Amino acid sequence: MLDTAFFSNDLLPALNKGLLVSLALIIPAGTLGFAGGVLLGCARAFGPSWLRRTGDGYTALVRGVPLAVQLMLIYYALPKLGIFFPPYGAALTSFILCTAAYQSEYVRGALLSIRQGQIRAAQALGFSTWQTIAWIVIPQAARRALPGCGNEIIYLIKYSSLAYLVTCMELMGEGKVVASDTFRFTEVFLTVGLYYLLLVTLATFLLHWLEKRFHIPGFGTR
Repeated sequence: MLDTAFFSNDLLPALNKGLLVSLALIIPAGTLGFAGGVLLGCARAFGPSWLRRTGDGYTALVRGVPLAVQLMLIYYALPKLGIFFPPYGAALTSFILCTAAYQSEYVRGALLSIRQGQIRAAQALGFSTWQTIAWIVIPQAARRALPGCGNEIIYLIKYSSLAYLVTCMELMGEGKVVASDTFRFTEVFLTVGLYYLLLVTLATFLLHWLEKRFHIPGFGTR
């Protein structure tokens, strides 16, 4: 029998509190991570050789190290060097750095997909290299990269659940506390899973709307 008192008095208030923290992580991390991914993708696609190598090295490093390890390094290891982050700051910083690395892969691929004829035409009209990138290449590439970047946002929603590892008590962290206190693991984590499913579903609808809104006519028509 469903224990409505447990849900209404204990579980849902705690999860709603954690949900607000999760959103406070996901929204800025997704926004700043995308902006960082665009800048990093431009550097890797069009920058000088040293900048390309630096960007490739950073991306390979971040993609090769598990996010949980990155969180631990930022929160527990950096204080040894005199750099301190609060739990929320450590989680947000880690998510931004990780998301930017993955987003840069989608952006770089989209940038390189733009036909060279457009770039040459812009340069023939007197555009500088960076004006061409900013006004001709990036607007098209951003829309082409949107499906892949949107997929990374979905991943961000799910791996935001790791923030509790550095004592940032988001949705998963609050659920873990309630489950540990009440030993009602089935009810708690089924409900936590439902919260994440709803977040992913809403994000999916929003991303599909954005894809249609910024669709390039003639590109990827189904």
